[in-house]
Amino acid sequence: MKNKITPYKNIYSVLKLNRFIVLAVVLACLLTIIFAVVTVYRFNQRMLNSTFAVNTDGSIIPLKLVSQKENMEVEALSHLDLFHNYFYGIDESNYEKNLEKALWLGDSTVDNVYRQKKADGVYNRLLQYSLVQKVISVHTELILNGERISFQTETIFEINRGSIIDRYQLITTGNLLQVDRNFPNNTHGLLITNFFENTLKKLNIQK
Repeated sequence: MKNKITPYKNIYSVLKLNRFIVLAVVLACLLTIIFAVVTVYRFNQRMLNSTFAVNTDGSIIPLKLVSQKENMEVEALSHLDLFHNYFYGIDESNYEKNLEKALWLGDSTVDNVYRQKKADGVYNRLLQYSLVQKVISVHTELILNGERISFQTETIFEINRGSIIDRYQLITTGNLLQVDRNFPNNTHGLLITNFFENTLKKLNIQK
């Protein structure tokens, strides 16, 4: 009785099949890795832009974090509001303290305006006649161009001369420069540069 011989497959066909299987496995692994990386990246981006708070009933409240640009606008507006209130909201009891605080918020151009006012006798008249200069409102328009920030601020203030109260509109302009924060002197980390008093106009007070 003759033994039945099993024919061997062509070795090249076997190698071709093995190579196809290996390539398919490698491709599947690459696709899996890419999918995993993309998923993790998207999840991380969502986490960076979101935070959560726990409500009183235990539920989760998503809180969206504002962008850096929005943060900068808030910081800039607050910085300018603080400066104009310090620089123009003065009387005989607080003018030295307020002006010192204001000078921390600007560069030499702010100091130059201060020195000019001092030379013109503004602060001497404040003391001599017990004047009260009160800021009524500060409204600022910002122009953000990359890291450069320009501003135009309208400050409405009153000068109380006892029986007479005069109201004025002052327009100031300048730029803001990012610097290191300095607590408590410059908490916003901004410095006013190119500061200039453009126009000063007396307003009629409606009674």
